[in-house]
Amino acid sequence: MNILTRRSFVAGAAIAGLAHPLLARRPRDGAIVNPLIRQRADAQIALQADGLYTFTASVPAYDRVILRRATTIAGLADAPETVLWRRPASGKMAGHIWAPEIHQIDGRWYVYVAAGDGDDVFRIRTYVLQCDGNDPVTGSWSVLGELQTPWDTFTLDSTTFVNRGTRYLCWAQKEPGIDTNSNLYLAPLATPTTLATKPTRLTVPTLPWEIQGFKVAEGPAPLIRNGRVFMTYSASATDSRYCLGMLTARDDADLLDPASWTKSQTPVFKTSPERRIYGPGHNSFTVDTRGNDLLVFHARDYDAITGDPLYDPNRHTRVQRFRYRADGTPDFGVPVGNGPLSI
Repeated sequence: MNILTRRSFVAGAAIAGLAHPLLARRPRDGAIVNPLIRQRADAQIALQADGLYTFTASVPAYDRVILRRATTIAGLADAPETVLWRRPASGKMAGHIWAPEIHQIDGRWYVYVAAGDGDDVFRIRTYVLQCDGNDPVTGSWSVLGELQTPWDTFTLDSTTFVNRGTRYLCWAQKEPGIDTNSNLYLAPLATPTTLATKPTRLTVPTLPWEIQGFKVAEGPAPLIRNGRVFMTYSASATDSRYCLGMLTARDDADLLDPASWTKSQTPVFKTSPERRIYGPGHNSFTVDTRGNDLLVFHARDYDAITGDPLYDPNRHTRVQRFRYRADGTPDFGVPVGNGPLSI
């Protein structure tokens, strides 16, 4: 079995808390204006090994995987948007297409994406797309396969990261016998579609702010800083109650031991009526061209929603800087309002 461990993954260096070797010779960001990209939810922005930022996200039609690339984060706002893959007309993966993430593993491009079926759009499972070339924009994308987990159940929001030489996958899934919509799980990867070990259940939504509307822990996002692994995640329904929680472990601990992790008992990022930002969630992390840590998330700028929040298109991609407390833990503050971002 090809276990993806003990290897160099330059593209993950910024998120792993390392100085990215490309930052020193890159153009500086221009003015970032929030929302950065309208009607793009579940956004992932990442500084890749080739020195370009990638952006991918859910689109309101839930029918395709898109990608933008730019030399700066601000440049993503007007960058051309390429369709990497469209759902088929029927059958598997012909339903809702949610929350893609793009990653380089051993120099090859992959996208993890959740997809429903044509006859049941909510029969959501996670699939892996792969590119046949070095350029994710010009290369040809195809379905490598379905992510293999212990249960054939609702599965979404896979992310991958490297800690101390081991590549892990973290994802959200409904586990049989647990009365929740989704919990978070972690395992090392054997191949892009298979796990190397039995997964660890990291958290189950039980706290009052995690179970509003739905019992949800989803959208995990790793941040490795200050000797710890921080794993943010999203909780509750996708309206103004949507918010971020956080798990924390030492980076030298056994990450597959649930006892290594502690859960924040209150949300670490939530709605700000004063700033008119509602339901911030499904975040990712990146760095700007100065090396500052940035929180990427989606949110609406109004509270009242007609109908199912899932089909309200105005979850916009937003970006803001965050800092660290004296104890080394991230302080995300409150969502900033619309307009130019002050770095």
